[in-house]
Amino acid sequence: MSDGYEILTLDEVETASHRGSTLIPVRHRLGFKATGVNAWKADAGGQLIPPHKEDSGNEELYAVVRGRARFTIGEEDAEAPAGTLVFLPPEVFRTAVAAEDDTIVFAVGGTVGKAFDSGGWDSFALAHTEKPGHWGVHYNAGCLESLADNADAALEHLRRAKELDTDGESAQYFREDSDLDPLRDDPRFQELLA
Repeated sequence: MSDGYEILTLDEVETASHRGSTLIPVRHRLGFKATGVNAWKADAGGQLIPPHKEDSGNEELYAVVRGRARFTIGEEDAEAPAGTLVFLPPEVFRTAVAAEDDTIVFAVGGTVGKAFDSGGWDSFALAHTEKPGHWGVHYNAGCLESLADNADAALEHLRRAKELDTDGESAQYFREDSDLDPLRDDPRFQELLA
């Protein structure tokens, strides 16, 4: 690398596990700060894009770089072979699974008219998914169970995450993460916020 530029392939970026998916943390690897850029990879049947909505106003553009993906957008399914672009406005539910081995989807996101703020989710993924027993592992499992409407399992994981979080880092995630919205009215969740 000279003059501040870098050339690399997505296969050269070390991956991290995040919410049942394999994240290729492009933004962190390159130090890219202008907008959200990352990628996801999986073999056939594996989770690519974790199920979520962008309630912060972010628009997202996904590009299927290699393989084939099956997106669920709202309540519709869409096949997306290599070369396909999928644009999603905020507030629309989205997820994707790989329909072929070695599928990679590149993701770009940001909010129109607003300076980029990652919200720290990808930093969280990199910092916590490689440490078994760390609160982040249980927190991620709790989010997945919440999105799957498994409140009992979600709350069990979240309770364990809070126990393991000796520095209070998880409090902001508990308050703000939309993945936990299905639990917000549950008195057991309210106890975790206290």
